[in-house]
Amino acid sequence: MCRWMIYNGDPLLVGDLLFRPAHSLIDQSLHSRMGATTTNGDGFGIGWYGEGAQPAVFKAVDPAWSDANLREVAGQLRTGLLFAHVRASTGTAVQRTNCHPFRHDRWLWMHNGMVRGFEHLRRDLVLQIDPAFFTELEGTTDSEVLFLVALSLGLQDDPVAAVARTVGLVESVAAAHDVPEPLQMTVATSNGEAVWTFRYSSEGRSRTLFHSTDIATLRALHPEVAQLGLLSDKAAFVVSEPLGDLPGAWEEIPESSVAVVRAGQTEVLPFTPVSPRVAHSVST
Repeated sequence: MCRWMIYNGDPLLVGDLLFRPAHSLIDQSLHSRMGATTTNGDGFGIGWYGEGAQPAVFKAVDPAWSDANLREVAGQLRTGLLFAHVRASTGTAVQRTNCHPFRHDRWLWMHNGMVRGFEHLRRDLVLQIDPAFFTELEGTTDSEVLFLVALSLGLQDDPVAAVARTVGLVESVAAAHDVPEPLQMTVATSNGEAVWTFRYSSEGRSRTLFHSTDIATLRALHPEVAQLGLLSDKAAFVVSEPLGDLPGAWEEIPESSVAVVRAGQTEVLPFTPVSPRVAHSVST
């Protein structure tokens, strides 16, 4: 499937975040240790908050490890909030519009996982997208449809409730089509002020997801690691798999949980789907 990472903290060079860690996201694009696929070479994308009213995105269909433009841009770009994603397609085309992260206004969204039987569920799910967001549907992935459905169900007002209703909707539509255990997801979304990350699957065996330990605590545990001195106490990461093997640096986000990152503080809460009222009757 895919691998992704988020950095939230004082502005750092994107190149240092993407390339320098021992098991960086770029390394994971070739040598994932915990993903469903070892190689994630079906495109990549980064999204960051900077000077503009909206976050910026840079996407390409080349493998991240071989894209010279990514290395060039990353070596000059600083940001305090970065989304980065390397893609392994689950069946949809390798094209720019299918690369993550996806954007609406101030919001970014990226996903690792799949909607099982999406080819059978797609029509009914697309019909749940509010007309205000429908024209933004550009690609063919289940991930983009999940984002636009979540926006339609109130993501900008209450991200946790909106994603809970989105998950409930997918499972309801899947049940109508006799598709078992339809959803596998680790999802991240942000409005530039906070980050919400979700770990959930219908079968209760979600893809891996970790958040970083409090940096001040980690610095006290490992005074010998000079790189920790470059990170402020407000720095926080959420990653598909750890960026290195430093003991105590990473905590696994539990199954069926949402982790909320604000100003370097990460709060992990239970996550439960909610079946929303379906605006259009699903086909049977």
